[in-house]
Amino acid sequence: MKSPTKALELFRLPDDFTLRDADASRQPLGDCDKGDHKDATAALLERVAALQPMLNAQRKHKVLLVLQGMDASGKDGAVRSLFGAINPVGLRAVSFKAPTEIELAHDYLWRVHREVPAKGELTVFNRSHYEDVLITRVQGMVDAKECKRRYAHIRDFERMLAETGTTIIKVFLHISRDEQRTRLQARLDDPAKQWKLDPADFELRKKWRAFERAYEDALRETDSDHAPWYVVPADSKPHRDLAIASILLETLEGLKLKWPKPDPALLAIKIR
Repeated sequence: MKSPTKALELFRLPDDFTLRDADASRQPLGDCDKGDHKDATAALLERVAALQPMLNAQRKHKVLLVLQGMDASGKDGAVRSLFGAINPVGLRAVSFKAPTEIELAHDYLWRVHREVPAKGELTVFNRSHYEDVLITRVQGMVDAKECKRRYAHIRDFERMLAETGTTIIKVFLHISRDEQRTRLQARLDDPAKQWKLDPADFELRKKWRAFERAYEDALRETDSDHAPWYVVPADSKPHRDLAIASILLETLEGLKLKWPKPDPALLAIKIR
């Protein structure tokens, strides 16, 4: 198996990106069995778990990981798999559902802005502000002109976050239509997972190509050096987890995290 390095380059959004051409099952980190992928991911997460307390203690950097993808692309699964062993202090996972009445009374970025990480936090968005240029577009809630306006809002919003100390990682989990069908059927067949489903999910599946176009445009319009998009093939769950762990670790290592220096007064204290 290839060493999972340089993931920030390997999964970076290509200039000519289209979902129709991208392969949701490719294995750019190496073709190996499930166990090898899980072992490699566990090793990377050990290193992430060692760095995350430094992030929290240093209170200097803010890290935001955005997970987006079609229904059943593995957003919930990635959060469970990747962050279960990390110290919950300084870690938050935020899941964005349909907006509430209060949220609808504000601008669409209001509910997102209040959830961005504070200094020392690693925050994971399970869905995000991108829903407001995806499902709203596909369902005809916003027209092309409003969508363009929102791309500009998002670019400005993310630039402001970056300029005020937030490191932004945006991951698109790319699942194939066939794999989505398999996963939705598995949920339908499992009483313990049926609660995740809504009849509307199956109606939205009929608009697969419209969602592809919406994602293609959103990713191209909002990709930037300070808020880059990474495309992770997600038909394979172990491969998905390995890719995200690689991206997250490389990002944290790039921050050059250190334990903060102790208060000089502490050095003079003698505990009796």
